[in-house]
Amino acid sequence: MATKKEQEIKKGEETLENVETALSKTELWIEEHQKLIYGVIAAIIVIAGIIWGLKALNDKKDRTASNEIFTAQKYFEKEMYDAALVGDGNYLGFTEVYDAYKSTKTGKLAAYYAGISNMKLGKYDEAIDYLKKYTGNDEILAPMALGAIGDCYMELDDMNQAVAYYEKAVNKSKNEFTGPMFLTKAGMTYEILGDYANALKCYKALKADYPLSNEAFEINKNIARIEELMK
Repeated sequence: MATKKEQEIKKGEETLENVETALSKTELWIEEHQKLIYGVIAAIIVIAGIIWGLKALNDKKDRTASNEIFTAQKYFEKEMYDAALVGDGNYLGFTEVYDAYKSTKTGKLAAYYAGISNMKLGKYDEAIDYLKKYTGNDEILAPMALGAIGDCYMELDDMNQAVAYYEKAVNKSKNEFTGPMFLTKAGMTYEILGDYANALKCYKALKADYPLSNEAFEINKNIARIEELMK
């Protein structure tokens, strides 16, 4: 009868034999599929090269776009929104920068600026169109774009769409600036709609999540008023 040690040795030998068999099968498979393997590797290298090339090209376009948008931003700062939008004959406006460079970060930024400029000019439908084209992930601008769409719908007396975009802005907000701002706007819009339960939810969320914000200073009064209305 084999000893325990002999059994362990035999088991180890069997395991080694199984590993060697598996390795042999793997080597055989690799040998039989060399062309496929080399083809896949070559394809990966080509795809990686294409991605790198496109990124380099896009980075170059973005640098060009940054130069093109500079004057439009200056007009925007001076509240010269028409010139900011369409340019002055010598320099591009936001709409042209967006059309030419929409795939770049600067092009997306131009869409945001074009939306705000149109909103300032009272062109709310055009503003909404451009603000929806802004697809950046900036911590401040992303929720601001959504909130501005809500503001435009408010101006168009579409309260349901307005509050929907304020809620989107809240969900996108991860900062002390836009979070309380759009919770307040959402709460006020729900009040206008007579939806006191959701208005109260917004105000309580503001109090809990942003207790040190300016908007939170009067929040207890808002909460008390809504709770009284709900009795």
